[in-house]
Amino acid sequence: MHVLIDLDGTLLDPSVGLIASIQHALKQLGRPVAPATELTWMIGPPLRASFAQLLGGTEEAEAAMLHYRAYYGARGMYEAAVYAGIPEALDALLAAGCRLVVATAKPHHFARPILEHFALAHRFDAIHGPELDGTRDGKADLIAFILAEERIAIDAALMVGDRALDISAASSNGLPSIAAAWGYGTPAELSAAGPTAICETPQQLARLVLATLGRPAAWPEGWRLP
Repeated sequence: MHVLIDLDGTLLDPSVGLIASIQHALKQLGRPVAPATELTWMIGPPLRASFAQLLGGTEEAEAAMLHYRAYYGARGMYEAAVYAGIPEALDALLAAGCRLVVATAKPHHFARPILEHFALAHRFDAIHGPELDGTRDGKADLIAFILAEERIAIDAALMVGDRALDISAASSNGLPSIAAAWGYGTPAELSAAGPTAICETPQQLARLVLATLGRPAAWPEGWRLP
């Protein structure tokens, strides 16, 4: 059984460094710098498209990406925090025999060192994200690539993510999905996307994943997550 898992908003909260990097890019471009509370919508979706939306077109989006990555790569990528209960949930899934794969809209150029920094990388069989040039920026394209690259059967896998794009991308590839309600997707956004299930806390994730995959009996003995 394979579990594809989003990174930002699902495994860790990247808001401090990610938003600071966005604000840095806006400042470098001479644009008004929006407060952090007005930029959380940019956590999760592909940043290239989000910058184009924020700046009113694609002309400055590439320049914004360069400024963003300069700050993010120097410091912002590590200004994040793993959600409480995530390491334990991943360990429970591994103990139950699941293979874990990261499927993130963040370029793998950043995703891998971030996961290594926060001592999560060793729990994953593979870490996948777009290329820096935007190849596989679309989450549906990324998941399709992962399924082919890792030779994953769609009847033995699911996607876990905190935004509607995670849910719709899973659906377009024939995968069930679990919405992570502790992330940045609003309740209305997640419900409208139509996930197979909504998980309220990381502490409930492993049990819900196993039940969704039809393996409640595989719940590892000794684990007592609610």
